[in-house]
Amino acid sequence: MPAFSLPPALVTIGLLLLSNIFMTFAWYGHLKYKSAPLFAVILISWGIAFFEYVLQVPANRIGHGTFSAAELKTIQEVITLLVFAVFSVLYLKEPLSWNHLVGFAFIAIGAFFIFHQWR
Repeated sequence: MPAFSLPPALVTIGLLLLSNIFMTFAWYGHLKYKSAPLFAVILISWGIAFFEYVLQVPANRIGHGTFSAAELKTIQEVITLLVFAVFSVLYLKEPLSWNHLVGFAFIAIGAFFIFHQWR
């Protein structure tokens, strides 16, 4: 047993963050290389996506019980938006406009409702 162990929630969120970085590159990284053959891009994206699954599957396995399935999906979606926003601005050089930010805010409000304990 390790000298210390991280809380399952932290491990889950960390693995989901890393998996979403791979996922974003698999799904959108090729947009900078539109002259590359589509079949090659598909194969490369599959290769990148493999690492996404290597991280995402354990994240959900570790996190389930600490989080419900709906909460896990919500965490994943919020992380996906955050990673994509950074990726879009830094890698694709596409700015985010006010309507993107408003849409993201609505998703954050939805996450609040998922995680709030209503009694």
